[in-house]
Amino acid sequence: MRVTRAFVPSLFTVLNMFCGFMSIINASRQEFIAASWFIILAAGFDSLDGVMARITKSTSDFGVQIDSLSDVVSFGAAPAFLVYQMSLWTMGGLGMLLSSLLMIFGGLRLARFNVQLVGFDKDHFVGLPIPVSALTVASFTLNYFVPGPGLPPLAATLLPWMVVLLGLLMVSKVRYDTLPKVSRRAIKKEPWKFIFGVLAVVVVMETGGTAMFPLFLLFIALGLVRWLVTNIRRWSSGSAKFADENAVEPTRIDP
Repeated sequence: MRVTRAFVPSLFTVLNMFCGFMSIINASRQEFIAASWFIILAAGFDSLDGVMARITKSTSDFGVQIDSLSDVVSFGAAPAFLVYQMSLWTMGGLGMLLSSLLMIFGGLRLARFNVQLVGFDKDHFVGLPIPVSALTVASFTLNYFVPGPGLPPLAATLLPWMVVLLGLLMVSKVRYDTLPKVSRRAIKKEPWKFIFGVLAVVVVMETGGTAMFPLFLLFIALGLVRWLVTNIRRWSSGSAKFADENAVEPTRIDP
């Protein structure tokens, strides 16, 4: 069998899928911390397959499709099963439905992304990227789940709402920035992204990973705030234009 350049990025994609499977296995054994780390590891492989594809110049439609299939497993099914096993099973059928939103909406978001994909380079995503949703769930678990007692009451109460929010954001029209490519041109174009990225890595390492969840919340909130500001400005300009178009000239009455 002849090994081509496309084998290298595909290998990382398969490792991504394998980590998603291992996360599901660990969640079924009530080992939720390990399950969360496998989701984080899957995200690492997911980012590396894109880097390897650019280095080997082997980007292809096949790579896009297999990457999406892996993402459904690692960032859709795995976090959905994790939240159900960890807490939402106590809600019965409603808990099953809420948990499935991470997988169903994540799959819809990936399908929309593939249909709208033009070329292979984008400077933003429409809707919350599915890896960010999964990493938010994983970092939430690492921050608040305690083996034995489980989730604190407040965290258990907020989890269903967080799941619904993440699901809706994935199929929303809220724009989120992509990670910049590591190149001199990209650094000169958007230096603030690299500064924020480096600071985020330093903070996560210094806090032993506990800062990961607040950082993902900040990323999600920034996209929402920008979407709200943009739409408020659009609504305001539209209202002003409508008022100008419908303004009535005052009638002049000659003496």
